[in-house]
Amino acid sequence: MIRLGYRALTLGAAVTLGACASAPLHYYTLIRPTGGYVPTATRAAIPAQPATFKFELLPVAVPPQVDQPQLVVRSGDQGMQMLEGERWIAPLADEVRGALSADLARTLDTQDITGLPVGNQPVLRIKVDIRRFDSAPGNYALIDAAWSLRALKGEGTLACTTQVTTQVGAGYDALVQGHQQLLAQLADQIASAARPFAAGQGAQCPAAK
Repeated sequence: MIRLGYRALTLGAAVTLGACASAPLHYYTLIRPTGGYVPTATRAAIPAQPATFKFELLPVAVPPQVDQPQLVVRSGDQGMQMLEGERWIAPLADEVRGALSADLARTLDTQDITGLPVGNQPVLRIKVDIRRFDSAPGNYALIDAAWSLRALKGEGTLACTTQVTTQVGAGYDALVQGHQQLLAQLADQIASAARPFAAGQGAQCPAAK
């Protein structure tokens, strides 16, 4: 009886492990492919001439509640759920920074030279802190960010905040796409202030939409 019980226990453990091993993992990125979604406002704002400056995007901070390998989503009004099978392909802070860097480079038609020698070229330093990164599958995505601009060779700082939200359809693909769109909108607002700020034209924070 002891031997049969042991065999049954072993078989049960094997079945459980097999079920866990068979659960698929899905990985997501916030970095859009070249030629992907560009908000209407961004398309209209893209100038004919590239920016006369390069930019340096500092590491981006994200809220600790969502700084996980897994997607963290809202469950009701108070609950949060960590989705074991749905994961970011890289740390969320790196994903956000990568997406913003690509969107800013696309919108400004210039380069992110973070980590490269600056030389004598004009460089704008951009700092972004994500204060909220809300995900409600089948409902909405929301990003609330504080950001600032500072010329490496110049004086003054422009500090602004941006909150953007969008409705999303069912499924995690739609949720991630919603966040991609929001990051593109955030990059659009930063870019709209970056040009006049770099030119010393008394830039102001974009108006809330």
